[in-house]
Amino acid sequence: MAVSPQELGRRLREARESAGMTQEQVSRKLGLSRASVAQMELGNRQVTSLELDRLAYLYGRDIRQFLAETYEPQDALTVLLRANPDLTRDGKVAEGLRRCIALGREIFNLEALLYIERDAMAPAAYPTTALKSKWDAIQQGGRVALEERKRLNLGDSPLPDIMEILDGQGIRIASVPLPNDVSGLTIHEAGVGILVAVNADHGPLRQRFSLAHEYAHVLLDRQTSGSIISRGNNRSELMEMRANSFAAVFLMPDEGVRRYVQVLGKGKPSRSVADVFDETDVTRVQRRSKPGTQQIRIYDLVLIAYRFSVSTIAALFRLQNLGLLNNDQVERLRDDIDRGLDKDAAKLMGLERESGAPLQLEFKHRFVGLAIEAYRRELISKAKLHELTKMVNVSLESALRLIDNPKENNA
Repeated sequence: MAVSPQELGRRLREARESAGMTQEQVSRKLGLSRASVAQMELGNRQVTSLELDRLAYLYGRDIRQFLAETYEPQDALTVLLRANPDLTRDGKVAEGLRRCIALGREIFNLEALLYIERDAMAPAAYPTTALKSKWDAIQQGGRVALEERKRLNLGDSPLPDIMEILDGQGIRIASVPLPNDVSGLTIHEAGVGILVAVNADHGPLRQRFSLAHEYAHVLLDRQTSGSIISRGNNRSELMEMRANSFAAVFLMPDEGVRRYVQVLGKGKPSRSVADVFDETDVTRVQRRSKPGTQQIRIYDLVLIAYRFSVSTIAALFRLQNLGLLNNDQVERLRDDIDRGLDKDAAKLMGLERESGAPLQLEFKHRFVGLAIEAYRRELISKAKLHELTKMVNVSLESALRLIDNPKENNA
């Protein structure tokens, strides 16, 4: 049954309010008067297909939702925006989130057209017990991190490209301008899939940690929440502590770290004892290291951080949690970091990382490939291909050049 103009108008109004937008804001986006938007929502003015498409994009919705027999006014993005109204105050943040949702919907539709089995790419979902304490959260996060490493056959070595790991699990990854205290967010919704976005204004090492943190939310929390936002002032919440613990262990597994510390000739006890049994008696052998030779220094910390692609401060606390540093050593190394000695050591050893060059996190490469393949199979029109390539700043001509093969056409 066709949706009446009044019902369509009601749905548009609810979607706008859920997205935290005013009629004035919508009118500016559409290039219309506010009165025209009001008349649309009252059902007194016809909404063109182009206008409906642009409204769906603004509200982070699938255009088909407005025309379906039933309509659900709430979705994961609107729940997230309502719970975090500061995200809508910054136009760049809201626009970035809308763009990610729109890309997620389009890639989901392309996968359906191409009969790609999404279940084969679905990430694991770990059963969890209710978190009762901070210690419980830390233990659970670390345990799941090791289990996930085992499931993915990662062993104890440093991770390969973490973006490839998440992409291989069917997770959409994007970078979005977010408030500085927001490291990332996770959205799980039918028709979009799983989207993980990290703060585009943070550096690459912090983004890498944020990806691991959000991956924990995907594995552990997506069954109970459609949208999750990770803020610095929420770090003491049990769910966030669990995700931080997961990220630390996933990036720096226990045995891998211990083994590398030993490669550096550090981390051994100052006094070692061994008992040798010869079938009749035991001979005890003791060895003492020279004072200070086993202490981890700032240059060791820099090497460890570089090995596992984490920040020096993240490496510092990971070593402390593994019992490889005592409180006095942690304070000394923190003082070294505050004085910039970690950066000096990295420069001296040729381990400097580019600053101000965040990871390229758009899922553009796969999106473009699927769009071109759908057009080649005549599943979408040239106009649709143009619309899709424009979404990721790719020219239609360059996409068509990959298809127009004279030898293939003459075969």
